Amino acid sequence: MKIPVNFSIFVSISHHLNSQFMTIFLTPKLETVLPKIKAIVQDQIIPLEADFLQHNFSKVKPKLEAIRQLVKQEGLWNPHLSSAHGGLGLSLVEFGQISEVLGHTPYGHYCFNCNAPDIGNQELILGNASEHIKDTFLAPLLKGNIRSCFSMTEPEFAGSNPTEMDTSAVKDGDNYIINGHKWFTSSADGASFAVVMANTNPDAENKYQRASMIVVPTDTKGFELVCNIPVMGEANDDYFSHGEVRYTNCKVPLKNLIGIEGAGFSLAQQRLGPGRIHHCMRWIGICERAFDLMCKHAASRDLGNGVKLGQKQSIQNFIAESRAEINAARFMVLHTALKIDNEGAKAARIEISTIKFYVANVLQRVLDRAVQTHGALGLTDYTVLSFWYRHERAARIYDGPDEVHKAALARQILKGYGLNTKVV
Repeated sequence: MKIPVNFSIFVSISHHLNSQFMTIFLTPKLETVLPKIKAIVQDQIIPLEADFLQHNFSKVKPKLEAIRQLVKQEGLWNPHLSSAHGGLGLSLVEFGQISEVLGHTPYGHYCFNCNAPDIGNQELILGNASEHIKDTFLAPLLKGNIRSCFSMTEPEFAGSNPTEMDTSAVKDGDNYIINGHKWFTSSADGASFAVVMANTNPDAENKYQRASMIVVPTDTKGFELVCNIPVMGEANDDYFSHGEVRYTNCKVPLKNLIGIEGAGFSLAQQRLGPGRIHHCMRWIGICERAFDLMCKHAASRDLGNGVKLGQKQSIQNFIAESRAEINAARFMVLHTALKIDNEGAKAARIEISTIKFYVANVLQRVLDRAVQTHGALGLTDYTVLSFWYRHERAARIYDGPDEVHKAALARQILKGYGLNTKVV
């Protein structure tokens, strides 16, 4: 389908991007690598969006693989990892700012091998898994030779309470036999292995010590990718998909256990801390791109008689509100990242909950304003806005819904006023 000649999605990153990284968070290392990353995003990745928005991910994947090789050549591969593991050796604050730049396009993180769910699985395995798991599964994942997926949510149970699940892993000699039903196992299509959350200790008195995390190769007998789940009408494929998966008598060796039995919930929490920084800064990158598209359209769209759309006060309100909210969100997230860097994720758990729901809602509002500003064009796949509008609505649901994070923040505040916040 031909893109209208009066509107190109081959946009440049907003002119204010160079000044958006506040000096309080900017480091000499970032001053070196950020311009290189921005150049690849703007010159190499964004121009591929026309193909991607009209076809499934697999259509553009060969071109993305060429960019991944370029990223490796430039020494920018795995930017989230330590230097010892082939990364850039960045702090969370530093990587967060890179994540924002990569968020300007749907597959920026993929091209740099720091995309979810792989980034979370990499960090999880690096910090907790055996040498067997690291050698067999992590090594090729870090090289970008394979992909992975994370299999926790079940359709029969509320995803907001991960201690409630039915998937079981029963010992049978030197193996686990896994049975269960999962969905929204993102990127399962084409993944080489799944990190599966399953009950190994169902009778444990402490409900937070019943589940474990186990690596399951996707070519294991009994692993079934049922389908790629349609999200608001779009199922897509390969990396850009959300799989429904059934595990039927899947037999994997006991040595595929990550950490110790019963540690699944604590490992999930450990995985989510830095992961929420990654997500929030990616969302801010999306906001900046949507903001840029909104402003360009407002400044150029003619309403007749020489009047531009941006001269209307309602559109000016959209722009002012979006600018203020994006700036506030960025400060909140980087402040939280700084606290994690200095004190650890546990010390920043309230800040992590706060940014999760706040930034997700800023994202929804900015995208909605950008779509509204574009009118009918905003509903089409001639810009990237409709793609994000469909897929990023999930930001307020996954990794804990808004309501859970708001309740956690409110309870912590009310404790300071002497209120017993336990539900009677």
